[in-house]
Amino acid sequence: MAGLLLCISMLGWDIVPAQGEDGDMPVVHELVRQAVSYDASVDPTADSAVNDSLKAASQLVSLQKTQKVGPYALAGRIRSDYDRLQGALQSRGYYGGHATIRLEVAGRSIDGHSPDLAAFLTSVKSGETVHVHLGGVLGDQFTVGRIIVAPEDGGAGASQTGSAGEAAAFSVVRNTVTLSDEERDSLGLKEGVPAIAADVLAMQGRLLTHLQEEGYGLSDVQTPQAILHPEKKQIDVQLRVRRGPKLVIGPMTLNGLKKVRPDYVRRRMLLREGQLYQPSAIEQARLDLGSTGLFAAVVQHNGDKVLPLSSPPQKTTSGKKPAARPAGVEGELPIDFDFTEGKRHRVTGDVGYSTDLGGRAGVSWLHRNLLGRGEQLRVSAMATGLGGTAQQGLGYDGYVDFMKPDFMERSQTLGLRVEAVRQLLYSYHQTALLVQGHVSRPLWKDFSGSVGVTLEQEHIRQFGRKAEYFIGSIPIRLDYDGTHRASPIEPATHGFRMTLGITPSVSLEHKTSFFIPMNGQASTYFDLHHLGMGKPGYSIIAMRVMVGSIQGASTWNLPPDQRLYAGGPGSVRGFRYQGVGPQYGTTKYAIGGTSMDAGTIEFRQRLPKNFGLAAFTDAGQVSSKSMPGHGKLRVGCGGGVRYFTPIGPVRVDVAVPLNRPNRGDKWELYLGLGETF
Repeated sequence: MAGLLLCISMLGWDIVPAQGEDGDMPVVHELVRQAVSYDASVDPTADSAVNDSLKAASQLVSLQKTQKVGPYALAGRIRSDYDRLQGALQSRGYYGGHATIRLEVAGRSIDGHSPDLAAFLTSVKSGETVHVHLGGVLGDQFTVGRIIVAPEDGGAGASQTGSAGEAAAFSVVRNTVTLSDEERDSLGLKEGVPAIAADVLAMQGRLLTHLQEEGYGLSDVQTPQAILHPEKKQIDVQLRVRRGPKLVIGPMTLNGLKKVRPDYVRRRMLLREGQLYQPSAIEQARLDLGSTGLFAAVVQHNGDKVLPLSSPPQKTTSGKKPAARPAGVEGELPIDFDFTEGKRHRVTGDVGYSTDLGGRAGVSWLHRNLLGRGEQLRVSAMATGLGGTAQQGLGYDGYVDFMKPDFMERSQTLGLRVEAVRQLLYSYHQTALLVQGHVSRPLWKDFSGSVGVTLEQEHIRQFGRKAEYFIGSIPIRLDYDGTHRASPIEPATHGFRMTLGITPSVSLEHKTSFFIPMNGQASTYFDLHHLGMGKPGYSIIAMRVMVGSIQGASTWNLPPDQRLYAGGPGSVRGFRYQGVGPQYGTTKYAIGGTSMDAGTIEFRQRLPKNFGLAAFTDAGQVSSKSMPGHGKLRVGCGGGVRYFTPIGPVRVDVAVPLNRPNRGDKWELYLGLGETF
């Protein structure tokens, strides 16, 4: 039997065009009748995927709550649903099956195909509900037969292979296109598998993507056609393909740049002229340019025509060595980038409060593109110590930051800071001027590192004694972040983070003192959804461990601000800032130490309407010994609420100490933006 040529729709092969929602049923009498109340449900078949498809395809199901209709319109809706349900069956390969609709009301029932359907519905009394049962008889599931790939301009003529009947079925094919093994594998479909419409339709996009990634940037793949063979319980699938020439990237044009220098964009660009044309590489380059924060939009489009191959230049317009030309290339395709530059200036505010550190309030101004190559200048001023049990007066923190991206090489950043600090803590009073510089860069996947130099001139008063310090240090840091958050302000819901630091330092006052602070912090996040509890990202257990040690000097030989402290929102909540560890006599003044360790376990529960809850327990200790694990262990616990905003969660926590030290606070309140870790 000769095959029947079909077109593929989103739900299957369209054998019979679907009618409108209400069909051709007359609706004149509906004007004088009340709407019929009904509910529709799907009677399960042996294939759960078919059940889902039937429910999704049925207008009886989708419209039952929103659009009430009279008896004649409902009859039309029922009859038009047969085609939709039939399409749902065929979308799963059940071409021999048929859809069923049965209605029940007040002990009476009728088939949806019955000619008395309209009369049955008009007899429904007010207050009665019609129960509509949708279903299907599956029959045999058809499989995929041959997969024929033909040229897009194949024209008429018989297939070169196959029987006479099959040649008639493929009368539109003059010849076939030979695919490589990789191209045929990219189809994702093999002969003999169930003829699922979604899988067959996906062949078009899969093959097109593969061809374009091979360099055929102008290739085209048409929607698959299916040839039904009822006697074989198979469908043959025909794809029409146009490869076009194999291309490399030609000249790249940058449009719309005003304040951003073109040489910076070209140096930053991940593309090189002469490399194989691949949409994925071009899209990655577009996203990378967008990630600089300099542009509100970056749009890429191909040039108007393919250019003939030119002699390879010694250098590209970006100054980079041109890519080696792949084999089989037939032309160059120009690439155009259209840029819309973003706002260069931004003013932000910062406020926060805790019962130990008091309130803080400040403002910062940011210039995103100072010299035209993405340089950032930030000026910030903040008042600190507005009250608080760990403060003795008003302080300030002001700084000027300069950041140079792609310093000397791509993805390497230079950071410079000049900062003035004054803080009147119970532990010590400090007035300091700091000059810092560092270079940071990604190292391996999820790893990054930085190294820098810091010079600090400070005046410190502690326990009635005054001292001047000039400290030079070389901070070295290694970071790992496997949480893969979309942005730094987004709370982590899975994965692991770690930071390791070592800072060789020298303090020059009456004599030279060399010491090496070392610190490490690790945190991990576990989503209880993996245990079948809650929605993904809603119920999170977060854990953190912190350790620190200073080698080379004892506690009293260290400048007070260089010692290790614990207590407060960054380490052990429930205790005031610097309130964990040795104290000076019977006072509440903290001495600090040369070792510290702390740990936290926290449960975070997301609630509806952007709210959330948290419960936590913190513990930590500080010691004058150089190895962590010594000292008086302090434990605090508490809870809080969260309100999630586009710039991060607003956090309100309350914590109490379980073993309060002498003159320690009875409770602490913390308000801030973002999770504590």
